[in-house]
Amino acid sequence: MDDRFNTTAGWVLFAGVIALGLSAIGSRLYHADNPESSEEGGYIIEGAAESGGGDAGPSLATLLATGDAAAGEKNFAKCSACHTVNQGGANGIGPNLYAVIGTGIGKHAPGFAYSSALSGHGGVWDYEAMDAWLKSPRAFANGTKMSFAGLSKPEDRANMILFMHANGGGPAFPVPEAPAAEAPEGDAAVPADGAVEAEVPAEEAPAE
Repeated sequence: MDDRFNTTAGWVLFAGVIALGLSAIGSRLYHADNPESSEEGGYIIEGAAESGGGDAGPSLATLLATGDAAAGEKNFAKCSACHTVNQGGANGIGPNLYAVIGTGIGKHAPGFAYSSALSGHGGVWDYEAMDAWLKSPRAFANGTKMSFAGLSKPEDRANMILFMHANGGGPAFPVPEAPAAEAPEGDAAVPADGAVEAEVPAEEAPAE
């Protein structure tokens, strides 16, 4: 009786030691007890925050140089319910936008009640700021009263900026960057010391 009890108790104790050891190993492997190893209890997916990376496409300067103000006028139809763009136009739900490019952010239209998110933003409506605003107003100025979701395509934003520039002007457009120079085909690489190794004709090669 005592031998069976001792044997059973020994196996139970042994099983407990094994389970405790496996738990310790598992916690070390998966950092289960480390709150910094996860975000809000979920999994951290590598690269998720950098989606859309890689080739960013043409720069804003290039898009402005190759864009179309007429196409921007068509896009502006989405904004015409709230904004006017003609000189001397009245403020509506949104401010009049004539000659807005290059003016202070949240300071352009006298008498318009800008949100504090814009009036306190600082800076000017240069081309980069306008591009960021048109991409996502809420991301640019969190708390803005403007409910427009934004224009996802860089080409549409550039065309819109060109149309706004055509209605009131603005600073000089940024100069597109020059394309990287490519080496002509067939140019042989020259060693750093300037020496060029001459090829030895096959018939003149020394015998081994």
